[in-house]
Amino acid sequence: MTSLNTTHSIKIKKIRVGRGIGSGKGKTSGRGAKGQKSRSGVAIKSFEGGQMPLYRRLPKRGFNPIVKDKIAIINLENLQNLVDKKRIKTENILNLTNLKKEKILKKSFTKFKILGNGNITVKLNIEADYASNSAKKKIEKVGGKLTLINLK
Repeated sequence: MTSLNTTHSIKIKKIRVGRGIGSGKGKTSGRGAKGQKSRSGVAIKSFEGGQMPLYRRLPKRGFNPIVKDKIAIINLENLQNLVDKKRIKTENILNLTNLKKEKILKKSFTKFKILGNGNITVKLNIEADYASNSAKKKIEKVGGKLTLINLK
């Protein structure tokens, strides 16, 4: 007894278009006669005959916030390099405003995130909007302090 869902290896012949009138798909190859759609390389997916297309008539919606937070991302290795080059002082609180004053970050950044890539050897007092768990552990291991601000 065979079920309906069994797969058989049936070979269906490919229709070869444009191979003579006897094939049933000769001359115009099933494309009708003349016109834009009978030609090759035609793409008229949302063309509405010159009328303003629907996708342009409707307003944009969804995931495109008008005011995006521009987040500055800094790794621990970058902070260590800045300390080594004496660009930042270890006794100061390290936050977004101080980093902007020292011209380490651009003025356009609105938030500040610390990531744990690399190692840090100096004790720092950091105020950031976001921080990864690994960064927090590494900072506290050296004796530094990480304070998260602006948590929503």
